[in-house]
Amino acid sequence: MSTQAVMRALRKNKTLRYGVPMLVLIVGGSFGLREFSQIRYDAVKIKIDPELEKKLKMNKVSLESEYEKIKDSTFDDWKNIRGPRPWEDPDLLQGRNPEIFKTKTKTT
Repeated sequence: MSTQAVMRALRKNKTLRYGVPMLVLIVGGSFGLREFSQIRYDAVKIKIDPELEKKLKMNKVSLESEYEKIKDSTFDDWKNIRGPRPWEDPDLLQGRNPEIFKTKTKTT
């Protein structure tokens, strides 16, 4: 058998042509997936700066505390104001005069 005959036989073999790349993809993907999933566990182990941790503990906001703030509020006199679209002027939409803002910015 010559070298050309062996190469021709290997090219015609469907197991080598399709099976080996598939196995390489599966095994390689398994190793890659292991590395990416390890990132999640490494991120949990990162320590927060103690100064930042103190600030976070001091600023505890709970649902109950927010409820106590708005419990006695009346919502009978609220006004629904639609926000501006990107192509609209927000000052004209909300009833404010844009001329006032232009003069304030020019004088400063």
